[in-house]
Amino acid sequence: FPSSSLLLHPPFLPFQPSISGMDTIAVSVCGRVCLFGEHTDWAGEYRSVNSEVPAGRVIVAGTDESIHAAVSRQEGLISVSAVKDDGSQMEPWECSMDPAALLAIARQGGFFSYVAGVAYIVKTYHNVDGLSIDNHQTSLPIGKGLSSSAAVCVLVARAFNHIYNLKLTVRGEMEYAYRGEVLTPSKCG
Repeated sequence: FPSSSLLLHPPFLPFQPSISGMDTIAVSVCGRVCLFGEHTDWAGEYRSVNSEVPAGRVIVAGTDESIHAAVSRQEGLISVSAVKDDGSQMEPWECSMDPAALLAIARQGGFFSYVAGVAYIVKTYHNVDGLSIDNHQTSLPIGKGLSSSAAVCVLVARAFNHIYNLKLTVRGEMEYAYRGEVLTPSKCG
C-alpha cells in the first residue's frame, strides 16, 4: 500500500463545470471512511525526515455523504456560505487573501481554519486573487470520522485549481489540501 490513503481513494467527485459557464463552477467532494488504519497520511510526512518511520497502511472507502458548492472568483477575499448536514445555515465567513491573515485564521482552529489553511498554501505558490464558495448542499456530517475536514480542504484546493487554471494534478490538489490541513490545530492531514 502507498503511505498515503489519499492515493487509494481521492475524496472528491469528478469536476463538473456549471451549465452557466466557467464564471461559476460546481464542485462536489465526498467523505471517506478508514476501514483499517487511521490518519496515516501524516506517516509520509515523517518518513521524509526519518526513514525509520514505517509506511502508513490504510484501506479506505468513499462515502455517499458529500459537500456541494458553487465557486467563483472574487476580488481580494475568500468567502464561504455553508449549510450543515441538517440543512441549517452556518454564519457566513470571509477573510482577506492576505497571507498573514489566512495563516492566523488557519492556526486558530474551527471549521473555517481549513479553508484559510488551504487558501494560504495556494496563495503562497500562486498569484491568485479571491474565491467565493457557496456550499449550498451538505450531507457529510462534521466531526463524525468521515473526513469532513479533508473534504473541505480538497474542495478549496480543487476550486482554486479550476477557477484559476493552476494546472494542478489530482495529486497536487491533494498535496495542497494536506498542507493546508496540517496548518490547523487538528494536524490530521
